[in-house]
Amino acid sequence: MPRTSNVTGRSQAGATSDHSAAKPAILPRASQDHAGAFWDILTFRMLFTVVCTGAGYHFRPFGLTSQFGAIAGFLFALSVILFELRLRRASLRRLIGAAIGSIMGILGAYLISLIFAHTTIPESTRSFFSLAIFLVMTYIGLVLGANKGDMLNLQAFGGVFGSEKNNRHSVKLLDTSVIIDGRVADIADALFLDGAIIIPHFVLRELQLVADSADPLKRQRGRRGLEVLARIQKMTHLDVQIADDDFAHIADVDMKLIELAKRYDAKVVTNDFNLNKVATLQGIEIMNVNLLANALKPVVLPGEIMRVFILREGKEYNQGVAYLDDGTMVVVDGARKMINKTIDISVTSVHQTTAGKMIFGRYDERGEQTPRIAPAPGAEPAPGTRPAEGGGERPPRPLYPESGRS
Repeated sequence: MPRTSNVTGRSQAGATSDHSAAKPAILPRASQDHAGAFWDILTFRMLFTVVCTGAGYHFRPFGLTSQFGAIAGFLFALSVILFELRLRRASLRRLIGAAIGSIMGILGAYLISLIFAHTTIPESTRSFFSLAIFLVMTYIGLVLGANKGDMLNLQAFGGVFGSEKNNRHSVKLLDTSVIIDGRVADIADALFLDGAIIIPHFVLRELQLVADSADPLKRQRGRRGLEVLARIQKMTHLDVQIADDDFAHIADVDMKLIELAKRYDAKVVTNDFNLNKVATLQGIEIMNVNLLANALKPVVLPGEIMRVFILREGKEYNQGVAYLDDGTMVVVDGARKMINKTIDISVTSVHQTTAGKMIFGRYDERGEQTPRIAPAPGAEPAPGTRPAEGGGERPPRPLYPESGRS
């Protein structure tokens, strides 16, 4: 069911007061400053367009008429603005690399043109080759310099360049589902999540809506999400920020997250299957907590011995079902009579499904009922053994504890 952000304009002070006091470094961007900067840039762009259009109308380049000269000036201004919008997304490393590469290309083209000047090639042909080499060398230097610019270590220069950090793919957006789930805090606490963590303001609104729900279960989940955010904010290795960006024309929160991820070139941390599929189709990198949990489940090989607690009856005849601590289902043949008991089973196969792993095993009732040799009267049992049901002893079996194999 798509989630919407149709929430009244309630203050977020009650929802975020606790964790804002815990970490004052989290300062949301002022929307007024952002709006003012937008109008300033728009004014400069309009002024630049008017000047270029007027220059084209007055000077009439290429022998054009005044009207076509104005159109040429307008197109020139439009191309410069589009180029400027593209440059705004580039990092300082790429800009420096592109500048150095273009300068080297121009220098190489100039040296090659000096060689052409001492040849007997006709003037028109020499001019053509010189211009072609100039354009090719400049273009190659610009492109290669921009691509290799990420390899520059600007921190070695100190000063202004020292503050430039390589934040590529280090920005993560948290979805409401992963905040309520709570496991993301444990992942971050284990240092598997670092960099800048952005929590969109519309996600906070949705989280507050869940925390204020009349349903006790939803209210509990929402409050747990707020506690998870407070815990994440206290982690010193994370740079947690509140993003005020919003998309008024988009009602679905998932689509807002995708647009915000495109704006910040960020990854989305979620456990929502539908959001995972939609974002992947649009080229957004996803960090799925469920996939991480499945990858960290212990590897079980056929023939291993496991100790499990039979919880209920299986679908097939004489089957029992058990669950590990991580939620992995274990289907045991011959264990229907052992419900509510802890038994040792032998793993027969492991199947990988879309929901996770399923382990199939077999319970050997005859092995459990094999009579053991009784110890001598008065003798103490050997260390590591335990009495059998018939009063005898049996050697220890390899165990598979719920928390992991020993």
